Amino acid sequence: MTRPLIWPSTLYIVRHGESAGNVARDAAMAANAPVVDIATRDVDVPLSRTGEQQADALGHWFRDIPANEQPRVVISSPYVRARQTAGRILRHAQLDVADPEQPLLTDERLREREFGILDGLTAVGIANHFPEQAAIRAKLGKFYHRPPGGESWCDVILRLRGALQMIQHRFAGERVLVVCHSVVVLCFRYIVEQMTEEDILAIDREHEVANCGVTRYDYDPSAGPRGNLALTSFNFVAPLAEEGAPVTSTPDIPRAPR
Repeated sequence: MTRPLIWPSTLYIVRHGESAGNVARDAAMAANAPVVDIATRDVDVPLSRTGEQQADALGHWFRDIPANEQPRVVISSPYVRARQTAGRILRHAQLDVADPEQPLLTDERLREREFGILDGLTAVGIANHFPEQAAIRAKLGKFYHRPPGGESWCDVILRLRGALQMIQHRFAGERVLVVCHSVVVLCFRYIVEQMTEEDILAIDREHEVANCGVTRYDYDPSAGPRGNLALTSFNFVAPLAEEGAPVTSTPDIPRAPR
């Protein structure tokens, strides 16, 4: 008996385009400043002009790939930079979405990792203002360290498991595009590929998730008794390079020394 499909046929996971926050954090790091100079809440940080170019370039790429590979469902983090990225992709790709009345869905479980009391601080700022948290993080590692009022990578993974189950339930057999954040991209990989802490942190050490970089999974019916998603690309930035859009990969929060 044929088992019902429980996965999307294709799952694209894309980090948002470069944001004004990324630019501000670059400036703070260059100045060795303790605080990132940006007035808005993290949720409200918009795309930079470069981020808009990146999102437009990715939209053109989705427009030009074969119709049977184009996403039909687009789901975004509710953060402004992610919604703007998804909106520009939809506008330029002219996708044949499954529900034209709701071309863009949002899901708060796809939001950026919350940094709690460390929000807006650079590594210098954390060391200066919260040295005890820097010490705890050094002991526990970034995967398990939860700053007061914030989340660990494990916390992000727990909420993403629910989001992935929703995608499986509502969009099995569909081609789905998720627009989110760098840590969220990596945590999706951890879940889908059944990684260990060591596996995902090794990838994190080797790769900065690029703004508008594409991670793609395709359904493989031979992978296990009910099939599974198989990784076919990670951090794919050719759509940006082909159109001359800058490739950027600034972390959403500066990394403390490894």
